[in-house]
Amino acid sequence: MEVEQLKQEIIDYGKQIGIDKIGFASVDVFSELKARLKRQEELSYKSGFEKGSLEERTNPAKMLPEAQSIISIALAYPSRLKDAPKSTKTDRRGLFCRASWGKDYHHILREKLEQLATFIGDRVYAFHYKSMVDTGELSDRAVAERAGIGFSGKNCAIITPEFGSYVYLGEMITNIPFPPDSPVEDSCGDCTKCIDACPTGALVQGGQLNAQKCIAFLTQTKGFLPDQYRSKIGNRLYGCDTCQLVCPKNRNMNFHLHPEMEPDPEVVKPKLKPLLKMSNREFKGKFGDISGSWRGKKPIQRNAIIALAHYKDESAVGDLIDVMNDDPRPVIRGTAAWALGKIGTNAAVKAVQTAKKRENNEDVLLEMEKGLNYYNSSTDSN
Repeated sequence: MEVEQLKQEIIDYGKQIGIDKIGFASVDVFSELKARLKRQEELSYKSGFEKGSLEERTNPAKMLPEAQSIISIALAYPSRLKDAPKSTKTDRRGLFCRASWGKDYHHILREKLEQLATFIGDRVYAFHYKSMVDTGELSDRAVAERAGIGFSGKNCAIITPEFGSYVYLGEMITNIPFPPDSPVEDSCGDCTKCIDACPTGALVQGGQLNAQKCIAFLTQTKGFLPDQYRSKIGNRLYGCDTCQLVCPKNRNMNFHLHPEMEPDPEVVKPKLKPLLKMSNREFKGKFGDISGSWRGKKPIQRNAIIALAHYKDESAVGDLIDVMNDDPRPVIRGTAAWALGKIGTNAAVKAVQTAKKRENNEDVLLEMEKGLNYYNSSTDSN
């Protein structure tokens, strides 16, 4: 079969199975990406979640020795929540970022790529391929940019003309020499809205991210959240959408094309207090199907505690005292103590002072001090 004809058949089949955009790229080494990744490492901007060596991340042949082309796919996801529940003074809610709405996108895109692989395998003898979604060695964004899916914006996201940056990406390295598509022209221009709006200044310059400062990364860490970022995450439980929300290219972009991506409002905008004492079984039952659960409940619970402190939610004091007194995990216990100091009711402060006398963990004791100092400084200023 002619390669050009097969390419068109793949494009047509992709539309049939719900792939919103598909592009084809060469397997040349990603030289610019390689230089950028080296620079990221030198500046200590890496998140630590990256997979593979520098060579594996920039040379497709390292992943598939017979590589001749890469197929890039994109699926659009919703940007607005239907029937969003309201956060009230006694029932504050947290928020999962849009990329964690609905069924875990890793599963959705892997299924699409497997369907594509079966389709191609039925037509090509000795078809070899390797598929990746997000957690693979190759950069989804670099592949998508080369394949003409969209351009790489200053917010470090692929921006498509049709769907803005609200797209999930995946790719398949193949041993078929498909002719490559042309890249999309970068049209950020002089706009710096994403850089200006980033809560932590993680967008160092257009297209360069310091992952160590990025809220999306910070919400996924498992240790104590650094002090300077606690006031920045607000009620975010997982991820951050600020740089997408302010992007002019995303104006009026809201697509509900895939039923499995439709979010359950009670899952993606959950009440905070019930999260504090949730068991592993309960957590998996409620959040196990979304991508935001991949790090387990500990980061989500820590972020929920910080969110309650952000709101200074006095109705949560009793729950936070229980967590401070009873939770076996120092990060959760200590963050609860800090939050109680920030909320600053008499009952909260007395509970921290009492718990401090029997606490043995140095990290937790430090958090208790921070909480009490915050309370003392705020009462002094009044």
